[in-house]
Amino acid sequence: MPPLYQQFEQTLAWHCAPSMAGIKAADLVAWTPPQQGGRELLGHYVRLLAQRGICLWVLGPCRRRVLLLIFRPHQLSGWLEQPHVSAMLSGWGYPVEQGMWAMLGHLRRRLQGEPFPHEIGLFLGYPPADVEGFLRDGGRGCTLNGAWKVYGDPEEAARRFSAFRRCRSALSARLAQGLTLAQILPAA
Repeated sequence: MPPLYQQFEQTLAWHCAPSMAGIKAADLVAWTPPQQGGRELLGHYVRLLAQRGICLWVLGPCRRRVLLLIFRPHQLSGWLEQPHVSAMLSGWGYPVEQGMWAMLGHLRRRLQGEPFPHEIGLFLGYPPADVEGFLRDGGRGCTLNGAWKVYGDPEEAARRFSAFRRCRSALSARLAQGLTLAQILPAA
């Protein structure tokens, strides 16, 4: 496997292991594309992950990077349909009645403008109370800081953060042993 592909797999393992394992709705990675071969690399991983029921979706540019969203479509769709989540997104103008793909398209358009759409936390599976708290307090006054800033239930968040760390460590360790994502992730 070319070094560029190994590096990309390590990046995915570090930033996206929970969503690839199905214990989180989605993960986001800000990826710096290489000077050459980036389009081919992305195409390869879009196909490889799709064969495993995982979507790698390009949200768009963010500064000098590209934002990539990794998720299992059925899982993310179910999360976005949760009443409190869909009500919040509807309040921000998301077309919740048109489904997940329409909402992702709206998010992609929102990322092209200012200010940054912090409601992206809902797409990443953050608890609505924590997204509300962050938007209300601008990141100040949280009770716990991990994968996100916690304003709701710190004990539940701490359990989830621990599960995410274990998942990341396990996937990273398997890649360090020389395995590839194609060998580790089961086909759908």
